[in-house]
Amino acid sequence: MRTMLQNFQAELRHTFTGSRDVAPPWVARLEEGDDAGYHLPGSAVWTVHGGMPAIVAGIRALLMQSLHPGALTGVHEHSHFREDPLGRLARTIRWIFTVTYGSTTAAKEATAWVQRLHEPVRGDYRDAAGEMKSYAASDPELLRWIHIAFTDAFLTAHTMFGSAIPGGPDAYVREWAQAGELMGVESPPVSAGQMRRELRDWYDGGTLTSGPMVAETVHFIRHPPLHPILRPGYRVLFAAAVASLEPEYRELLGLRTARLGPLPLPVKLITRATLGVVHLALGRTGPSELAARSRLRRLGFRA
Repeated sequence: MRTMLQNFQAELRHTFTGSRDVAPPWVARLEEGDDAGYHLPGSAVWTVHGGMPAIVAGIRALLMQSLHPGALTGVHEHSHFREDPLGRLARTIRWIFTVTYGSTTAAKEATAWVQRLHEPVRGDYRDAAGEMKSYAASDPELLRWIHIAFTDAFLTAHTMFGSAIPGGPDAYVREWAQAGELMGVESPPVSAGQMRRELRDWYDGGTLTSGPMVAETVHFIRHPPLHPILRPGYRVLFAAAVASLEPEYRELLGLRTARLGPLPLPVKLITRATLGVVHLALGRTGPSELAARSRLRRLGFRA
């Protein structure tokens, strides 16, 4: 009979990978390949993506990405996020970890796989000014928005709740620009300042918008169909993601920072405690990183 801890561990694994008891096959394949890949141990990307604040970052990225009406319409019209949110999450994690830890061949193949999934994603949406426009998942503007919102989310969450980043924030933005280029982003930003100036341009230019579809998406992200054993911790991590947002984005999303009556909730303290529990449950080093280190040792790298 499973103990409560075993149930908690199994549901965490199922949420992130789609499998309760064993790592999915793609993780084992990270041991394969004939080169070190785009990123190495000690890099900014390994530090940020291997840290527990990445969970908060994932929530923040979804919230931010929903503010672009083209990106949001594509999700609503072409994904099954309501029926299979964990499947969508597992596919996203597969791509992130393969690009982070895999060989260059594995990273390119995973990116091509995602791009094939996105080929039919096209249609029309109403922009912030009320005009009808066409969208496609391969559209340069949407690719850029998704990449920058992702990068900003992971950098911000790790800065708030994680350890020091080797080389600092600019190193993470510069290293992860490689993933943007793989996905077709033209000249992605290579410094935190450049990235945030571009984010500001989207906001100041009136591209981002709120509305009923955004409200529906925020409600779903706030109340996903998780196993009951995970819900208390998720509420803390959602509050952390909201606290990490700049006030103007929180306003567009219709969100406020968490409070205990008249006092603000000590989000940073509670979040670090919650992430500590998750870290203990999942183990010190994830299976994707272990597989990558095995490949690197085979190739003669110090792993």
